[in-house]
Amino acid sequence: MKTVLMLVLAIASLVLIASILLQSGNSAGLSGSIGGGAEQLFGKKKSKGYEAILSKVATISAILFIVLSCALVAIE
Repeated sequence: MKTVLMLVLAIASLVLIASILLQSGNSAGLSGSIGGGAEQLFGKKKSKGYEAILSKVATISAILFIVLSCALVAIE
């Protein structure tokens, strides 16, 4: 049981790393963070497409990673 959980944890961590690395970055530089702050809060959210899929995959794999890590600690 422990070996299976460790294998699934390793797969989840690789998927998490890949999905985060494939996502595009935010606006570059200090001017992008100042000017783009309102756009992040009030609009221009990427709800469809490649970015949304990567975001959902990263969220699911992060939750799976945390749950599996806690389960492995509880088993020992």
